[in-house]
Amino acid sequence: MRYAVLGLALSLTTVPAAAQSLRDKVSDLFSFGGGGCGVPICLDPDPLTGGGHGAHYNPAALEGGADLIAFLTNAIGISVSNIPLSAASGGAIWGRSPEGLPVRTATSSGPIFAERGQTLGRGRVLFAANFSRLDYRSIRGAPLSDLVFSFTHQDTDDDGLSNPVFESDVIEMRANLNLNVTAVTPVLSYGLTDRIDLSVAVPLIRTELSATSEAQIIPFSNPTPHHFGTGANPLLRATSEVSGSATGIGDVAVRAKAALVSNQGGAFAILGDVRFATGKDEDFLGAGGTTFSVMGIGSLRRGAFSPHINAGFIHRGGEFQNDAILATVGFDHLLGPGATLAVEVITSWQVGETKLTFPDPIVVSAQVGTASSVRVVRPTSIADRRDDLALGSIGTKLAIGTGLNWIANALVPLRQGGLQPHLAWTMGLEYSF
Repeated sequence: MRYAVLGLALSLTTVPAAAQSLRDKVSDLFSFGGGGCGVPICLDPDPLTGGGHGAHYNPAALEGGADLIAFLTNAIGISVSNIPLSAASGGAIWGRSPEGLPVRTATSSGPIFAERGQTLGRGRVLFAANFSRLDYRSIRGAPLSDLVFSFTHQDTDDDGLSNPVFESDVIEMRANLNLNVTAVTPVLSYGLTDRIDLSVAVPLIRTELSATSEAQIIPFSNPTPHHFGTGANPLLRATSEVSGSATGIGDVAVRAKAALVSNQGGAFAILGDVRFATGKDEDFLGAGGTTFSVMGIGSLRRGAFSPHINAGFIHRGGEFQNDAILATVGFDHLLGPGATLAVEVITSWQVGETKLTFPDPIVVSAQVGTASSVRVVRPTSIADRRDDLALGSIGTKLAIGTGLNWIANALVPLRQGGLQPHLAWTMGLEYSF
C-alpha cells in the first residue's frame, strides 16, 4: 500500500501545470526551492563538494505529500459522496382509504436527513433540491490551518542518521489549507407502489482549494550544507502557494425503499442505496469508487411526535477507504401548523483497521561534543486514529404552499474523525404531489 501511494506522488510531480487537477495542486505544496530540479525539494548544491542534498529529503517529502494527497482524496471523497440527501420520503405521507382513495396519513413533514419507515404511496412524487455548504476545518482533529510535516534526511551510508552530523538536519513543513465544498443536490422520489419508493439524486459539486506552505530547514550542524537559495544568498526557509477550483457532477445516488410493516402507529422498512463513482476524485468531487449501503428503518408515531432509528452497513469501493456501520437516531415533531422540527444524530463507525496509515516517528541522534542528543521526529501532526464520525443535525421544515416546504438545517461534528467542517449548513425546498 505504501508503495502504491508513493507511486501516486511520484507521478504527480511530472504532471504539466496546465493539466493540473486539485489533487496535483496539493502535491505542489510539497515543492520548495525552485530551480527546475524536477523533484519536490530543490536545495542549492554544496559549495564545497558541488553535490546536491535536496534528493536526500525527497523520499520523505514524497511520502508526506502522498499521505496528505491520499488522505484528502479519500476524506473529501467520502465527505462529498456522503453529504446527507433529503429523506427519500419526506413531506406528507399518503395512504389508501378503505374505498381506495388517497388519504394523508402523516401529521408532520418528516425528518430532513434521516429516514422514516413510511413510504410515499403509489403514484406520489417528491422532489427536493438542497443547497449545502461545507467549510472544512480539521483532519482527525488536526487544524487544516496548521498541518505539520517533517522530512528527515536519507541515511546515505547506512550507518545511522548522525554520521555525518548534517544527516540529522530536518526540514519542517507547515501547511495552511482552505478547503470548501458547495453542493446543490436535486432528489426525485416516486412511489412505485404503496410500499415501494424509488429515488435518484444527482449532486452538483464545486470544490475550492487555496493553500500555502512553508518549509524550514532545522539544522543540527553549524554550518550546514543544506539551504535553499544560492551559495551567495543561502536561505533556510522557502514557501509555496496554490489555489484552484473544480465543478462537476458528484457521485450519483440511486435508492429503493420497501416498507415491510406500515400502519398508523409506525413502520419498518429496508433501504438500499448505491452511489456510483461519477464524481472525479482527482478534483475532490467524488469518492473514487462505487459505494453500496443497506439500512433497516424503524419509526413510530405518537400524535405530533415521531421518533425513528436507522441502522445498516456501507461498503466503500475506494482503494484506501474503510467500510462502516451506520446508525442514525432522531425525531421529527410538528410544532404547529406547517412547522416541523427535525433533530438527528448521524453516525458512521469504521470497520477494521485503517487502510491508510502514516509512517512511525523517526529517532534522530547525533553526537554533540562528548554528549549525545536524541530527537524524535513525527512525520505528521495528523493523528493515527480511527475515522469514526458523528454529526448532530437540527433543522426545520416550514410549509410555504400546498405540498411545498422550505428546509433549513445545520450539521455539527460531534467527533474528531476524518475530515470535518466546523459547521455545515443546508437550505432547500421539497415539493410533494
